[in-house]
This record gives sequence, structure tokens and C-alpha cells, in this order.
Amino acid sequence: MENLSSNNLTASIDWRAAGLRYFAYNHFLRARFGQRVQKVSIDAGFTCPNVDGTVAQGGCTFCDNRSFSPSRRLPFQETRGRPPILRQIDAGIRGIQRRYKCDRFTAYFQPATNTYAPVEKLERLYREALSHPLVVGLAIGTRSDCVPDDVLDLLEQLAAETFLSVEYGMQTMHNRTLDWMNRGHHHDSFLDAVARSQGRGFEIGAHLILGLPGESHHDMLASARELARLEIDAVKIHNLYAVQNTPLAEQVAAGEVTLIEQDAYVCAVVEVLELLPPTTVVERISGDAPPDYFVGPAWCHDKPAVRRAIGNELERRDTWQGKCYSAG
Repeated sequence: MENLSSNNLTASIDWRAAGLRYFAYNHFLRARFGQRVQKVSIDAGFTCPNVDGTVAQGGCTFCDNRSFSPSRRLPFQETRGRPPILRQIDAGIRGIQRRYKCDRFTAYFQPATNTYAPVEKLERLYREALSHPLVVGLAIGTRSDCVPDDVLDLLEQLAAETFLSVEYGMQTMHNRTLDWMNRGHHHDSFLDAVARSQGRGFEIGAHLILGLPGESHHDMLASARELARLEIDAVKIHNLYAVQNTPLAEQVAAGEVTLIEQDAYVCAVVEVLELLPPTTVVERISGDAPPDYFVGPAWCHDKPAVRRAIGNELERRDTWQGKCYSAG
């Protein structure tokens, strides 16, 4: 199969012929693997450089990894310690198969920064996940300041052997907002990581948050145009939401931060999609957290309703992903 980063595969997938308004992740996976493929989350025990004091302390303003990752909410983390990766995969598959008919999975190294370790340790962990008979690829979530060249060399080697997606948390292109969220790096770090990742055979993904404090609608679209300029392979779009025991939750409670309303978010998502290349896979269009952690906004807890609202707005405008994209 051709590498996704070359855009050869994605360019050949006519998702509009399937009646879609944007290049949905499930559609891409079915085209690539010929069947349904689901992500199974793995917690390999990593931390982050802006948690352990290397670049900052306290983590990002909005961050509690337990709210983001199912693997950090499992009871074994508090009672019996972290089980081996293969056992985590088996447990995750059992949970997924209670909801979906699926027998192929990508192993998703999700919570914290999953390239933040010596390359020898990373290779051992990644290859352990790939040894599972139902795993057909890897997804690795990381930060742009945690991919030295030896790690990228390893990822390139793995990409020659299997499907590999590497997700960078861009969040926004605006440095003032990155400072607000205590990100620990500026946008130039993301640009550097993308430049050094391109041409290595793995999917380059980016996270984009809409509704960040102090960002106008124009600011959000500027970040989308930046992703389009870079021709990022895949994107996860979600609204800023607050979870308990984070600085953001305190700011929301104090009235210092107002979370984006659904109508404004839907409008922003539609216009972001219009700007993205038609070959960019859209892995997510909204975000939320489990009820035990969630603070707000309340509307994003009904994810099917959010998806319908975005779909309805695309239909109302008779628009689609890439309609306003201009290459170069």
C-alpha cells in the first residue's frame, strides 16, 4: 500500500462520490484496509516535558490525561499497576467488540507524550504492540518538541513495515495562545517537527482546538489555513472544553474564560473544513470528556447532535471540505 504522506492513497479516494461532505476517518480506514478498523488505546507510562519540569510544570491549562484517554481511567492503574501492553490491547479490544463488529485495530499510544523516552525503549514498546495478531498499525500521540532525529528515524523504519500515524498537538498557530495554555513551546516547534517528518512515510496528524480564549473567528481560520499550507495528512478538530481539577476549570468557574457556544463552533468547523485540502483525513470534528471529569460546555456531550449540526450546516450551505482550498 502506498504511504499516506505521499497523498497517493488519499488523492485516489473519491469520498464525495460516497455522499460525504468531508473526508471522514472511517471512510479512509475502510479504503485502506478494506474493512472497519478501530483504535485501541494504550498507556505506556509516559509523562510530558511540561509536566516533569523539563520545559514547564503543571501541564497544559486544559489537560487531565484521564479525561482524554480511556487507558488512563481503567481501575488497574490504581489497584494493580499498569499491565503489559498486550494485555491492555486485549482488554481494549474486548470493550470495543461489545460495541462494534471489528477484528482489526490500530494500537494508539494516547496519553501523555509517547515519544518522550530513549529510542531503544520506544522501539521495544512499539514492536510489542505490533506483535498482537489483530493490530494492523500504530498511532502515536506526541509533542513537536519531543521528536529528535533518532526518534524520527525509528518512526520512518516502522512506517516502512506497517501503517503509522504520528499526531502532533499544534492546537493553534498563535503563540500568545500557546503561552496562555502553558504549552511550553511556540508554533516554530510544530513547523520544525512537520518539516523533519515529511517524506518519512508516516501519516502526519495535527490537533486543532477551536474556541480558545482571545482567539477570534479570523484567528481560528488562520490556523486552518496554516494546516492547509503545510498539507497536513490528517487533522483532529475539537472545541475547547473544561475538565475538573485543571486551571481551565478554575478560569471558567471564575468567569475568566467563556467556552464557545455550539452555533459558533459549528460555523467555525464548517469554514475550517472548507479551507482544508480535500486529501486531509478528518479524524475528529468534536470533543468531550467523561461525565465524572466534565465541566462544560454542556452541548458537546451530545456528540451525535454536534455531528448532525455540522452535517446540516454543510448541507444548508451546500459546501464541503476543500471548497475554498487553494494549493500553494
